[in-house]
Amino acid sequence: MTPFGLRVRSLRKSRGITLKKMAADLAISAAYLSALEHGHRGRPSWSLVAQICEYFNIIWDEAEELQRLASLSHPKVTVDTSGLNPTATEFANLLAHEIRKVPEARLREMLNYLKNISGRR
Repeated sequence: MTPFGLRVRSLRKSRGITLKKMAADLAISAAYLSALEHGHRGRPSWSLVAQICEYFNIIWDEAEELQRLASLSHPKVTVDTSGLNPTATEFANLLAHEIRKVPEARLREMLNYLKNISGRR
């Protein structure tokens, strides 16, 4: 599941809307919406994010947050380590291979560290 998919699912369920109804209301397939929620599809287009914001009557900061989550929700990430030191390349490759084994608490710790150094807290 992606951060965007988790948020959309949470919005939908908190309002008691079925996946099938929301998909029909947005004129997209239920399979596509399900794939977005489960992280089996890439990040959604800006226009779909805008439709979802309108659908849930989301404005300002909450809409910006949903767009931010959408931009961070591509389930297949490429990391370019060309020009970096060998440690960065080894780290990226090991992370790609072993991420499924990393406990949630450690993932959150690493995520918080990266957010701190990037100023995205």
